[in-house]
Amino acid sequence: MFKSSRNKNKEFAVIGLGRFGRSVVRTLSEKGFSVLGVDRDVATVQHISESCTQAVVVDSTNEDSLRALDIASFDTVIVAIGTDFESNLITAVALKSLGVRRVICKALSQRQKDILLRVGADDVVLPEADAGRRLGLELAAPNLLDQIPFGDSHSVLELRVPASMAGKTLTELDLRNVYGANVVAVRHETSVTVSPRADQVLSENDIIVVIGRTERITKLAELR
Repeated sequence: MFKSSRNKNKEFAVIGLGRFGRSVVRTLSEKGFSVLGVDRDVATVQHISESCTQAVVVDSTNEDSLRALDIASFDTVIVAIGTDFESNLITAVALKSLGVRRVICKALSQRQKDILLRVGADDVVLPEADAGRRLGLELAAPNLLDQIPFGDSHSVLELRVPASMAGKTLTELDLRNVYGANVVAVRHETSVTVSPRADQVLSENDIIVVIGRTERITKLAELR
């Protein structure tokens, strides 16, 4: 059974320790969370053992083995199994059957995502599709640094100020009326201004964070 002296609210389990799963494990561990790594391959588990709180060799398609891990005590379990979709699916069903509150699965296609959601997965990520979308956005909108969905219709954007906006105040740009964008922060070199004043002057290569309806504010990223 997984044992940790840390806060129970900060414990995750990651099942499937391929490249994606290992990345999740290392990121969570670096952020100070307790992480249990699970895989059925001994060499894979040994490889990641020093990067997480505990790593165990378990066949996640065996519900009794998952129960023995007290897997239901984890608030979130990430199923990062890659090419073996049958194992991914069986694991997700077993986790929900055992009472895991939040199950996040990795999928390789939209069809797989739809199936996993139907059998009870709380969230499904498409790493390759997301990476492709991000690359497309970077190519189409080089000033877009990050985009985070905020509900179904809104997003938060992190943008590098383009030349066409440099030297102007927020009042002059009137981003709220033109793009429906609310500027919540501006970073200039090493300083950050939260809730900037209307007379804030933007400089080229400043970073701004805006929130608004996705369909409108994404046009900001296309400015040069």
